[in-house]
Amino acid sequence: MCRVDAFSCSRPAPGFTLLEILLVLVVMVIGASLTLPALVRPSGTELRTATGSVVAGLRRARDAAVNRQRATVLTVDTQARRFAVSGEPREHQLPSRVQVQLFTARSELEGEGRGRIRFFPDGSSTGGRVTLASGEQRYHVDVDWFTGQVRTHAGTSGDPPPVQAGQVPAGS
Repeated sequence: MCRVDAFSCSRPAPGFTLLEILLVLVVMVIGASLTLPALVRPSGTELRTATGSVVAGLRRARDAAVNRQRATVLTVDTQARRFAVSGEPREHQLPSRVQVQLFTARSELEGEGRGRIRFFPDGSSTGGRVTLASGEQRYHVDVDWFTGQVRTHAGTSGDPPPVQAGQVPAGS
């Protein structure tokens, strides 16, 4: 039985012990250490989405050149990580964790880190490659100079660009 004053009561006081609180904190720290690296690591989905966006831009540029019967270009700014198709009002921004490289004809270089891939009314192009990378993952988007066909494939950092006569990396 308890007396009226709280100090002589034999029942434990309500609340948590220090040991219980420390145990919960340890579990939370372990959970955070397992999940945070997955959130910070670049996502493969982000890279695939960016690659798909560049491929779509190149195909729109080729289609516009053939349909309008006049040259159309896709301009890539590797430093600002953006690209645009001539005749379209919108520039497309790529994610900050995605690095971009452009290999194109020397005549299509606009300056440090900027260049174009040009498509002609017959469907051909100046050709080139846009490489998008995030961490160890990378995708190469190749444009055939003769047909203007756009192809994508996964690659490694050591893959050489499909250099044709007169092609150089943008920014070199």
